[in-house]
Amino acid sequence: MKFWKGHALGNDYIVVDRTGAAPPEPSLVRALCDRHRGVGGDGVLAADRGPDTVALRIFNPDGSEAEKSGNGLRIFGAWLDGQGHVPSDAPFHVTLPAERVEMRVESRSPDGALMLRVDMGRARFLAGDIRFTDAAPDEEVQARPLDVEGGPVAIHLVSMGNPHCVVFVDDLDPDQLHRLGPAIQAHPAFERGVNVQLARPTAPDVLEALIWERGAGETLASGSSACAVAATARRAGLVSGDRFQVRMAGGAVTVEIDDEWGVHLTGEARMVFRGEWVGAEG
Repeated sequence: MKFWKGHALGNDYIVVDRTGAAPPEPSLVRALCDRHRGVGGDGVLAADRGPDTVALRIFNPDGSEAEKSGNGLRIFGAWLDGQGHVPSDAPFHVTLPAERVEMRVESRSPDGALMLRVDMGRARFLAGDIRFTDAAPDEEVQARPLDVEGGPVAIHLVSMGNPHCVVFVDDLDPDQLHRLGPAIQAHPAFERGVNVQLARPTAPDVLEALIWERGAGETLASGSSACAVAATARRAGLVSGDRFQVRMAGGAVTVEIDDEWGVHLTGEARMVFRGEWVGAEG
């Protein structure tokens, strides 16, 4: 089985072309993502190319399936571009299990990096969209206390097609992320788990964030998390405007939010190598 490896700000994914084949089994995903015995990655992107469509399924390193990934989409877009599967100067679409996403390559650098813009859909703030059971489905959860070990924390919830929980802090502390990330991610109030971000605004249009992803743990960057941080900060009145820079450990992305809470994500992605998996397939 051939594979390709790419990353977006250090958030790395393995691309496999499963056209005409079943999606990878969880055991194969775990084997591929193992950083000591496999290729190593924060997830697997499984392509299924049809005559007129390109479908994508996204898998976390623990073998579970993710609804969406902003960085994964940009890496997948870079792969499609490199393979000549999409137009080089026009928007193209990728079909996820629950939605269809428009993307476009904005620019290319001589070193192989691509700048891609992704329509991430609308930010949704109702508890039912996040599958959060400690509030009514039609209720927004903004600065609501959530009991975790060590005391309650104020949470802000948003769905970007996948669930996010943002905690605004005065200082970004990796130790705090390692404590709160797993505790919130696996909290029983979240029916399907949740992605966790510690964030702080540093200017009216700039935010910083640390990321703990469901099924992956700490990652250097996350596109959907960056969108979640910007959307919840704007909803809470912590930032202003419609264009934000979100800085993460692996680098920065640009998030644009319109008056209807439509979100666009722009950031770098690049393919770094290709190879052949000689282990057992699943």
